[in-house]
Amino acid sequence: MIRPIVRDVLFLSQKSLPMAQADPVLDRDLRDTLQANRERCVGMAANMIGVRKRVIIVSLGFADTVMYNPVMLAKDTPYEAEEGCLSLDGTRRVTRYQNIEVEYRNAAWRKRREKYSGWIAQIIQHEMDHLEGVII
Repeated sequence: MIRPIVRDVLFLSQKSLPMAQADPVLDRDLRDTLQANRERCVGMAANMIGVRKRVIIVSLGFADTVMYNPVMLAKDTPYEAEEGCLSLDGTRRVTRYQNIEVEYRNAAWRKRREKYSGWIAQIIQHEMDHLEGVII
């Protein structure tokens, strides 16, 4: 189901809660909402569709990946970037890292540990900021 994008900064600034395997699945809603906003969005966090759970979706170019309870394990090579957000107007300067390592659970609830770099790493960092209530 396509959900409306939350633009309430008070809601978005709250930390997200851990996702439990028994919680209602968000995969379909995140995928549908990302697809509906594809021309101006490459990832989103569950709080952007009104759910304060630690779930993000990221477009890897060839596929969209949903990450439950992602945790940053490592990061290196900081750089400055300018980012926009579907939930906010305008762009802002942020510090990102060229290379990251993330642990998360996939849709089958299996633990995954992946390394990402470049643009995809930047998207993941942006969406993980949402989970912490960080407004860029």
